[in-house]
Amino acid sequence: MLKRITVTPLAAESLGVRSMCTLVETPDAAILLDAGVSLAPYRFGLLPHPKEFQAIMRLRQRIADAADKAQVVTISHYHFDHHTPSYEDWLVNWTQATETAKQIYSGKTVLLKNPREHINPTQRERGWLFQRTGGKYAKKLAIADGREFRFGETTVRFSEAVPHGPEDAALGWVIMTTVCFEGEKFMHAPDVQGPMSARSTAMIMAENPAVLMVGGPPFYLGAYRVDESQLQKGLANLKAIVQAVPITIVEHHALRNEQWRQEMEPILTLAERGGHKVLTAANFVGVQNLFLESVRKELYAENPPSEDFRKWSRLESQELSRFKPPIGPYAQL
Repeated sequence: MLKRITVTPLAAESLGVRSMCTLVETPDAAILLDAGVSLAPYRFGLLPHPKEFQAIMRLRQRIADAADKAQVVTISHYHFDHHTPSYEDWLVNWTQATETAKQIYSGKTVLLKNPREHINPTQRERGWLFQRTGGKYAKKLAIADGREFRFGETTVRFSEAVPHGPEDAALGWVIMTTVCFEGEKFMHAPDVQGPMSARSTAMIMAENPAVLMVGGPPFYLGAYRVDESQLQKGLANLKAIVQAVPITIVEHHALRNEQWRQEMEPILTLAERGGHKVLTAANFVGVQNLFLESVRKELYAENPPSEDFRKWSRLESQELSRFKPPIGPYAQL
């Protein structure tokens, strides 16, 4: 569907971590979307398994390599799986003080979510901190909400701020990105959670991309944090999208549930009937899905961590972030 635009998902739930980081290349520019990656510090009452740490270590390097190629880096919102903070943290973000963020953002044009408008207090603070830490190394910082930027014949267009889920989402707002070249379009719609919002859905349909990467419904939160009616809205909107968009890459929250495929079955059936595809990021790049967070309990049962890892896991929470976990024999995935 895309001949002149190359889309390479770099980190995602189907690749073993929390992220939607993607490299988009045209003949004019290399654009690194949402250069962040994280692990859930606790899931099922367990710390990340050593295999999850191996995945984030490997994918951090992949993002770093892509940053060396990119001239432009985007930030859709200020959650740490979508941008990289400037502090040491080996538990959640796999970051080395200022060095990790500096390597990603140094010398780049950074197109970012407005840190002052349509933003909740936590993200406002993180946006403020980014401008004074990793962002200070950028060649240029530009507010992207509702704006369009040109790099040669390549257009990078951003939506106005849309909800991080339903219309009244406590998690705040995000911006969606469309990269256009010679009539081709790739769209990146992170953390819209379906989308649950009718407005977000309408914006996606209006763009009419050939390939869309979208943050799907958070099925894993349905039992206690997200109302079932909102999940159903997300599914209904996604049904409309997959019938209109030739290739939809569904990622992020939707894949944190072991039963994601069963939940998505109606979506997959509708797309197939229309000759369209619904893929994970791993499917899109031609590798096997590597779901780790959703099977964390099984990983611990089937691959018990080493004694060194267990000692590390008994550290106080602040100490866990300060010291790299001993990954040991889990070096190959």
